[in-house]
Amino acid sequence: MSNVSEYSKLEEESKIYLKCYIDNIVKHSTIDLDKMAEPETYKLFLDKIRKMEVRADDIWVCSFPKSGTTWTQEMVWCISNDVNLQSAQEILPKRFPFLEFSALNKVSDLVSLFGDEEIPRYLLDSVDYVNNLPSPRFIKTHLPFKLLPIKLQQNTTNTKIIHITRNPRDAAISFYYFAKLFGLKNDFEQMCEMFFCEDDSFSFYWDHVLGYWNKRNNQNILSLKYEDMIKDLRSVINETTRFLGKNLTENQIEKLLDHLSFQSMKKNYYVNYDAVIEKRKEQNLISGDTLLVRCGKVGQWKEFMSPEMIEKFEKWERTNLAGTGLSF
Repeated sequence: MSNVSEYSKLEEESKIYLKCYIDNIVKHSTIDLDKMAEPETYKLFLDKIRKMEVRADDIWVCSFPKSGTTWTQEMVWCISNDVNLQSAQEILPKRFPFLEFSALNKVSDLVSLFGDEEIPRYLLDSVDYVNNLPSPRFIKTHLPFKLLPIKLQQNTTNTKIIHITRNPRDAAISFYYFAKLFGLKNDFEQMCEMFFCEDDSFSFYWDHVLGYWNKRNNQNILSLKYEDMIKDLRSVINETTRFLGKNLTENQIEKLLDHLSFQSMKKNYYVNYDAVIEKRKEQNLISGDTLLVRCGKVGQWKEFMSPEMIEKFEKWERTNLAGTGLSF
């Protein structure tokens, strides 16, 4: 960035985001921070991401974790590739990589996980892997809008961004089960405190979700809801197809509807991360019937949350959604 004050402001926002993320993992869970990348490593990758080149034909899927990201990635990839399901028989993180993965994981932990096997490049240095992909690139990120590459924020290339969001109560439940894959020992209500992280200028969850939602009228941004995908997947497929400038036949749409069904996604080795889960089971890092694609339902919070927790979420949502136009 040419403007020093703008650079300094972004630098400070990066620190705030990282501090809130790290502080809340320390405060509200028993995840071993030694299993995560050091803050300086995280900062290094954020700098690389901030300065990376953005291409006009990139397609980005952005979300807060556990909001329907994998489902959206697979939908977007299939639409963009004319529902070529044979080509989709390649694991999702290789064809649709997680941009900041290497910022969150230590190399030593990957070595322990893979043993004598070669560590895939998309895990070892995810940013470098993305930078060297041929066009068109498909990129997943959980970064808030203000930490995306500068050129993407400034929309200098009209690059397409698809943002998927989800009722935060269901997202919290999904996040809880996902965190258990990585050593979360605390109960659900203790973990929920991470969602309520706020200070005078920053809300860990809403700063993320509303950062994209407030850009929804930009022509290069499509805002989707997980609940709409559950309710009427065909309509969401059609909306996304138009946004991507593609045309699908009725036969292709029917094929894609079947491919994206909950049962198909749950059994799909290429998207459900079964290989990673099995590796973690082999090393006794997790146990039991653990799945990435777990439930696929809307409103599970009604049965899962205590009345006190529901009341807390309701108040938190009312406060943060007032005047935004966003509802669930």
